[in-house]
Amino acid sequence: MEPSRIAILIVEDEKVIREVMGVMISSRFPDASLYFAENGEMGVELFKEHLPKIVITDIQLPVMDGIRMAGEIKTIQNGTLFIVLTAFSNKDYHEKCNAIGCHDFLLKPIEFDKLFAAITACIAEI
Repeated sequence: MEPSRIAILIVEDEKVIREVMGVMISSRFPDASLYFAENGEMGVELFKEHLPKIVITDIQLPVMDGIRMAGEIKTIQNGTLFIVLTAFSNKDYHEKCNAIGCHDFLLKPIEFDKLFAAITACIAEI
């Protein structure tokens, strides 16, 4: 799939991080369509509306956490690729992410070269 046809959903509750990620991803992948949600429930709703192939999500989110959101999204479209961001290097999180088939697990603060590499790998897989 060409990057111009790729849609990415970014689910992050911290507004500044969400905005910076949007600017950085848009600059590296200018033809990608980006959608933004501030909690897991909103993430599921936007996912249903746009069916993006890639979801970048924080784990700790208000209303519905990223793990539960990813599980719900997988029931809608099993082939969705997830890049999980977290401030916590927790083995339990890694196990939960692996259980739902996350493509990549990145620690905050975000290192954009690693995020871009993860997005590029997802695009290649699609």
